[in-house]
Amino acid sequence: MRYAQIVLGPAGSGKSTYCSMVQRHAADEKRVIHIVNLDPAAEHFDYEPVVDIRDLIQLDDAMEDDELHYGPNGGLVFCLEFLIENQDWLQNQLCGGEDNEIEVEPDDDYILFDMPGQIELFTHLTTGRELIRLLTSWNFRICTVFLVDSQFMIDGAKFLSGTMAALSVMANLETPHVNVLSKMDLLSKTARGQLDKFLDPDPHALLGEVTSESSWGRKHKKLSEAIGNLIEDFSLVRFVPLNVNDEESITDLLLQIDNVIQYGEDFDVKVRDFDEPEREDDDAVNELYRD
Repeated sequence: MRYAQIVLGPAGSGKSTYCSMVQRHAADEKRVIHIVNLDPAAEHFDYEPVVDIRDLIQLDDAMEDDELHYGPNGGLVFCLEFLIENQDWLQNQLCGGEDNEIEVEPDDDYILFDMPGQIELFTHLTTGRELIRLLTSWNFRICTVFLVDSQFMIDGAKFLSGTMAALSVMANLETPHVNVLSKMDLLSKTARGQLDKFLDPDPHALLGEVTSESSWGRKHKKLSEAIGNLIEDFSLVRFVPLNVNDEESITDLLLQIDNVIQYGEDFDVKVRDFDEPEREDDDAVNELYRD
């Protein structure tokens, strides 16, 4: 069995930083985690990808093509669709072939897929679902990790916006899902205190803030209440805080994701730390039972 995290989130939410941080943390624990870059617009990151979509196609290829003339958003959609159409290339990179760079045991095959920051790819387009279908057919257990910048989530209206984006991704992709509040280390103590009520949110209390603090909220109170009921009825949107400077925070998040994808449950039990019973003790026990 193989394992994968599909790392999603708006632009600037810290996806690449998250991938490199998890890889370093795993290395400290003697685990091997690989990273695959599927962002054709990426320029700089702190990890060395074992597979890079830019070897197949780059965003500039779509934007500078004489026939396509795509802008940045249309170019990203085209690049991901081009990847799906050329799935044999990705399969060769991940699952074997002369150019395959992943040389690990099957039980340790754990990969982070660093995705583009264009959220439309995963909220309503089919590209994300197609990628997940392919990975599932290649024997991957998948968890979607959705990052939201915690600095964006310090009031009720913004929090509900981020929550609806997370819920849209969850509904569209239909995979096990973990929502993460990233960049907690950049918040002030005051802002961090404000976020406490968002980690286990009460939608109606938050909507009370929205409807009372703005004329738009008061005018569209029924719409806001419908959004709150939607979030509460699903009961799926919860956020895990992540502080990259806190090893315990990283460990807790990785443990939660590992539990979601059942990482390690198929491993053989290691018994080498247990001493073999001495022969004399066995003989004494047998003699006791004979008496």
